[in-house]
Amino acid sequence: MIAETVCSAVSAAGLGIAAVTAYRKRFLAAARIAAYSLVPVALVMTGVVGWLADTAFSLTAWAGFALLGCAWLLFATTRAVERRRGGTRKERRAAARAAGGEAVAPAASASAPSLGAAGPAARPAARPQAKPRGEDDFSDIEAILKKHGI
Repeated sequence: MIAETVCSAVSAAGLGIAAVTAYRKRFLAAARIAAYSLVPVALVMTGVVGWLADTAFSLTAWAGFALLGCAWLLFATTRAVERRRGGTRKERRAAARAAGGEAVAPAASASAPSLGAAGPAARPAARPQAKPRGEDDFSDIEAILKKHGI
């Protein structure tokens, strides 16, 4: 009964503030304040406030919250132990490697797609060696400068 009275007082105060705000020609803000101030009365009328009050003073509800906490603690502990031992993610990766490897070879190209067959045709071509970075760093810049006549 006290909770209902407090919610009604809060709503009345909020509607008063909304009226003052509307008097100052700030109608959008006044409508928003009125909407917020109607929420406590709506919660009382729907029974949510009574349910919360009954839950807060119920020994059964607090025992339920304690069980939820224990369940969360067990989940967290098992997850931490699983991570410390190596985890199931690594076990899944090892099982996937043992089952068949990769679905598509990393060197697959558009002209000759690889379907997982290992053979001489599936091997990647040798890469051309990179040029030494000493002199060729400025060759592009020199070409641009020559193009513009500088």
